Amino acid sequence: MSDAGPPSGPQAWAMQIVVHLPRPGSPEGDPPTRRALLEAVASAAGRLVAAGYADDADPDWAAAIRQYEDGWIRKVVRRARGVHWQRVQPLPGVGVTHDGASVRALLPGPVGELPDEVRRLQVGGTEVEDAAAPGERDADPAALAVALNPAVTMTAGKAAAQAGHAAQLAWHAMPGDRRLEWTAAGCPVRVVAVPPAGWQAALVRSGVVVRDGGLTEVTPGTTTAAAWW
Repeated sequence: MSDAGPPSGPQAWAMQIVVHLPRPGSPEGDPPTRRALLEAVASAAGRLVAAGYADDADPDWAAAIRQYEDGWIRKVVRRARGVHWQRVQPLPGVGVTHDGASVRALLPGPVGELPDEVRRLQVGGTEVEDAAAPGERDADPAALAVALNPAVTMTAGKAAAQAGHAAQLAWHAMPGDRRLEWTAAGCPVRVVAVPPAGWQAALVRSGVVVRDGGLTEVTPGTTTAAAWW
């Protein structure tokens, strides 16, 4: 599944994901690590899809998620801080705070009909630093494992969108019992660092693979992410 396709005009649909990126040392706190940001975005995407398919889902949410998934599952990651971050909180969507990262995945809609609070937010400038080479960590046993292709260079925003795609595809691909477990746990995600030599093995073990539509940063059809559970 790609992150975007031919319909890229004002009526194309996308999931807008707003990430909180304060300046270092500001009263709002420090920026998150890249890994935490990716995990938070992926978790938020999973939770939003799960909310749209829940038995008690709001009909408007259910309709929006289904219409969005009928096309290309495009995601746009935008940054916000200060009052701009506060202004997106009331918008329909799902918020996640994880390991110092705060994000909000908004209910999908036409890219030509964005609320002003979202339209004014910048898409670029989402790059963040990561902690020193983390290895495998103790994690929630319910967590979805997501790996990014080590041979593909992506900004943090692009990588976060790919992790979000992987989580969304995984929600649908999981066996029913595993999906219920993951949803009940809040759709936790663990980003796994895979060395170049281990990428093919990661693809073999994966339950879903993300192939990019090529609208930004990478060529069409590039394999960007994989996930397993």
